[in-house]
Order: sequence, then structure tokens, then C-alpha cells
Amino acid sequence: MDTELAAWLRQERENRGWPKAEMARRLVQAGRDAGDNTVPSVSGMLHNIHRWEREGGVSERHKLHYCRALAIQPGQFGNGTRQPNDAVAPPSPAEASPAAPAAVVPVQRPAAAPVVPGLPQPALAGIAYRGKQELVPGEFAVGQEVMTAAHEGSDHAAEHEYHGVGAATLEQLRADLVRLSALSDTGAPFPAFLDMRRVRDRACRLLDRRQRPRELADLYLLAGCLNGLMGVTANRLGYPDAAEELIRAGWAYADIIGHNALRGMLRAGHAYVMYWRGRNSEGRDFAADGLRYASQGPLGANLHVEHARAAARLGDARTARRAVELAHAAQETDAGDDLTQIGGEVFALSRATTCSMAGSALAEIAGNEREAAGELQRAISRYDEEPRPGEYHGTAGRALAGTDLAIVRLRSGALDAAATALEPVLALPPVQRVATLTARLARVREELAAPVFQGSQQARDLGEQVEEFDRESVAKGLHSLDG
Repeated sequence: MDTELAAWLRQERENRGWPKAEMARRLVQAGRDAGDNTVPSVSGMLHNIHRWEREGGVSERHKLHYCRALAIQPGQFGNGTRQPNDAVAPPSPAEASPAAPAAVVPVQRPAAAPVVPGLPQPALAGIAYRGKQELVPGEFAVGQEVMTAAHEGSDHAAEHEYHGVGAATLEQLRADLVRLSALSDTGAPFPAFLDMRRVRDRACRLLDRRQRPRELADLYLLAGCLNGLMGVTANRLGYPDAAEELIRAGWAYADIIGHNALRGMLRAGHAYVMYWRGRNSEGRDFAADGLRYASQGPLGANLHVEHARAAARLGDARTARRAVELAHAAQETDAGDDLTQIGGEVFALSRATTCSMAGSALAEIAGNEREAAGELQRAISRYDEEPRPGEYHGTAGRALAGTDLAIVRLRSGALDAAATALEPVLALPPVQRVATLTARLARVREELAAPVFQGSQQARDLGEQVEEFDRESVAKGLHSLDG
């Protein structure tokens, strides 16, 4: 890390009165003027500037672009000796125009995989994450071809099984549900959502065929679970209306078969969406209704903490504290439902996430910062341990705990502690920066605007990092797509 160069870059920009966005625009233009067709977009260059002004590490190619943009000679780059108002001659074309870098190879798009109905297409994922992650085309294309072949074989076998749905097809659908539940916690949410849709659509196609009653009940259960899982994932991607519709579709299947655990899971999912929409009365009612169907085990714990979060926001501190106590008690019981065996936070809330959600509920109660911090610190400690059998430690869950802890620390004026809590959060790759997390980070920005932090360079830097995080979130990338 070259902190001296980082400070010099920041000083040169600030001496000219340029915000980072203007610096990014000038660097992109300087690169294009020099014939460098590989410069990133302004938003991509802005990300580089944030990093360079923290860590240094500017490449030789971009050093030349800086020289052109700052109107300095290459020998003056980073030397820190020039005063702000010193007049300098612009670099000559020979000095400022880099030769085409030998190591830069035009990006080759992977060949299009065969279009299979219901299969997530590579182009969609590529568009959604354009500029957000680097893919190795060969590996990407190979992975798509292998998965396409597997899905085709599985679908064809299901079509030819004797009398309805065979054991092999149901076993594959259950295995897909377990895999996708874990992937929704730990993977990139948009590709996971596309895969969920493929599996859900396959179950629906099978429901359209004549099935035996037992097979029909299994398929309704799978379709209900998948719709609920898709609903939670859609909300993380920033589409709450779609999330609600998917959860309601799952509820229809749960009602058909009278499956109480599935009803409870879907009510927890709906309360979760209402919480993030700020519709707290509805969230409280969904959670309370769900507790009629499931009040014990990880699912019961989920409903109790959703109830606690809604009650706390509505100013009912007593109910919120009682719901937190009930959540911890429920977490230690065995509900004996078949959804817990699926695993993942949607079907089997982990002990770490129970603490995290309890902490976020208690943080809504004025003057309760110490108790909230205790729950959040327990959550982080548990996330840092190996998960228990059947549990998954979701990436977003760990990040939300750190963010909530930072909010509590900022309310106490502990800026250093807040920055430490946010370090692993701000390091998340763009594909895991979900909408729920950026919404919570907006609260961090509100706390940083408090009078106690006015004039603090550290607070300003932390605020800029949060802004950068939000600009590169997966929800922003998806919402910016045309069509």
C-alpha cells in the first residue's frame, strides 16, 4: 500500500476543486484522447479513484492518463513537490500517449449456450453484472454447457418416468431445493434466482400432468417452498412487489395441502418483506399469524424475531423484548417439521442470525444500545465460528450484523469502533451487495451526518466508502438495465 501516493492523488484533485466524479470524467477523457480504448466507464474509473486515494497502486497506463488530466509532466507524477498554483506545460503527445499495452487483450464474449426453456441464460447474468465482476469466459461457457447438459438429462428422464413423477425426479427436485436454499445465503443472488425459477417451473410443469395424490402433495410442497425462496431473494435484489407476489403464490400451494410449516415459513417471508418496506403494522400481523402455524424451532424463532422487529419500530418495547426472549427459547427446541431439514436461513434460521435480528430489533428501542450491541456481537462471534449441522451462515446476515453494530456504535460516538465493524461489510464483492444491505447502510450515512462527526475526515472517508458500496450494489446494476 502506497499511502504517500494516495495522499498526493487526493491533494492534487482537491487543489483543483474537483470532486471524484469530475476526476473520473477527466481521466476517462484523457485515456480516450490518448487512443486508449480499454479505459473503463466513468463509474468504473470512479471506483478506481476511491481505491487509489486510499491505497495508491496506480498502473503505469493510468499514471500517464493522470498526467494528461492534471496537466503535469510524467516526472512530476507523485513527487509531491509541485505547489497548487505552479504553472506547468502540458505533456507532449509522445509523453502522454501510451502505446497499446501488450498485455491488454480484447474481452471475448462466451459463445451462446443452447437455449433451453426455463434455463437461466448466460447473457442475462453477464448483462446484470456488467462492469461489476470479471468472468473468465472459458470457465463461464464450460460451466453453462455442463449445467445445461445436466438439466436436459434430468428433464428428459422426468418426461419418460412410468406413471406420474418417479422417485428419481422428486429426489432431484428436493436436492435442487436444498442446494438453492444454501446458495441463496452464500452465493450471488441473481444467478441463484434464475436457477430457482428454472426448478420452480419444472415442478409446475409436472403439476400440469396427471399425478398420484402423494406425488401431487410433494410437488405442491416443493413449488410452495421455491416460490417462498424466490420471494425472499427478489426482495434482496430490490423488487419487493415481485417478492410479495411470489410469496402469495407459495401460500396458495401451502393452503392446498394444509401444510402448517410451509404456511409459517411464508408468513415469516412476508413479514420480512414488510419490515424492509417500512410497513411495520402489516409485518407485525404477518408474523403473529405465522406463529399460529409454527412457534418452535428455527422457524418459530424466525417468526418471533420478525414480530420483535416490527413491534420495536411501532414503539412497543415490551412486546419486542418478550418476542426476543421467545425467539431464543424457540431456537433451542426441536420443531420436528420437514422444512428444517432443507436448511438455509429461509427454512432454518441459524442461531447467529437469530441474534443478529434480535439485535436489530433492540436497536430500535431508544436507550437500549448496550443490550443491542451485546446481541449483535454474539451474532458476529457465531458467524465467525463453524455453523452447526444444518445451519448456513449467510453472507448478507453477517454483513447486516456488522452494519447494525456500526449504527449502534455511531450513536454512542464511537467512530473507530463503527469503522472496524464495517470493514468486512464494505469488502463484499458487488454481486453480494443486496438491496437490504444498502438500505441499512443508508442508516449509517444518517448517523455519520450527526453534529458530533462534523469536520471529521474519518467520518467523511467512511461516508464516501458507503456511497461507493451503494453505487456498485447488485440492485443498482439490475435496475439500470434497459428492458
